[in-house]
Amino acid sequence: MKSNISFVLGIAIALLISCNGPEKGKLETEPIAKEEITIGKIELTLEQANVLATLPLECVEKEYPNKLGHVLGSGDDLGEPKELHPAFYGCFDWHSAVHGHWSMVKLLKMYPQLDESNRIKGILRANLSKENIAQEVAYFDGKHNKNYERTYGWGWLLKLAEEIHTWDDSLAKELEENLKPLSELITKKLIDYLPKLQYPVRVGTHTNTAFGLSFAWDYAQTLNNDALLNAIKTRATYFYKNDTGCPLTWEPSGADFLSPCFEEIDLMRRIMSKEEFLVWMEQFLPQLKEADFKIDVALVGDREDGQLVHLDGLNFSRAWVLFGLAKQYPAEYGHVLPLAHEHVGYSFPNLMGDSYEGGHWLGSFAIYALGEQ
Repeated sequence: MKSNISFVLGIAIALLISCNGPEKGKLETEPIAKEEITIGKIELTLEQANVLATLPLECVEKEYPNKLGHVLGSGDDLGEPKELHPAFYGCFDWHSAVHGHWSMVKLLKMYPQLDESNRIKGILRANLSKENIAQEVAYFDGKHNKNYERTYGWGWLLKLAEEIHTWDDSLAKELEENLKPLSELITKKLIDYLPKLQYPVRVGTHTNTAFGLSFAWDYAQTLNNDALLNAIKTRATYFYKNDTGCPLTWEPSGADFLSPCFEEIDLMRRIMSKEEFLVWMEQFLPQLKEADFKIDVALVGDREDGQLVHLDGLNFSRAWVLFGLAKQYPAEYGHVLPLAHEHVGYSFPNLMGDSYEGGHWLGSFAIYALGEQ
């Protein structure tokens, strides 16, 4: 891990904390002592928002290295990343470019006075142009890549569309209109896909069904898309309503950035009534209601390894699930807030100075988690 002492000191001063990230190459095998984890709520200040904004700014226009995930039907399908994806060609892969753009919109909404606000708006206007989005749509309409980025990238694209829709800025309307053909295409693809999916994908990485449906649900609610809401609720109920005893002790796997058990909770709290959800939780993960519920933060052994650094993302995604649960049901689950803060507190100080393996995407997870507090 390339250290960035100024950032860590900035965190320490701004938040009155003391925290130590793991040393480069050091494999952590023992539980982390309490004093080595930031305890308490982390407020995303303007100063820290300016620092976090550097993460997407450093990657959304960075074409290489790049992991395309691209299916070739013939030599005619060969192309540079920017040629294939003129809107979302940076940040190593398509989905990270999408949530990099989401991060910039989110930070601008929180702090319109960001130091790089004009630069960010220029990038958004250039990348999310009508012409670029038309090319993205054409890519998804191609014979060999119709299911590209299903469902993780789809969920983030709809989250970006939702964020732009709720942005009170003169640029937002232009961006929303430009993005609309792609968000509508993804919506249609999701509605068509769900009835065909006979079993949910229960993994801790990109194809996790519950994660993609949670973000799609938020988009559908915000834009009053009843067709998408009905499709999600029908299939999520079919997939998850009768689930019991989620094996939380099996988590995490070595490269998880999502918790299969927690992501399912995050979806079901959205689609169920309070009475239904609380009964469901008693069967699904009853230990979470206990006042002394504990789950250790996920430890990262090497932040220059693109797979191992996924576990920082797991800490953030666990946190946003716990924040959402406690916010919606404070009487029943308010006690999990310190646990959520603990997970953020372990990984947040390591966002800057990280290798590109983490830096190109982890900021989005941190911003989303902090926004759910």
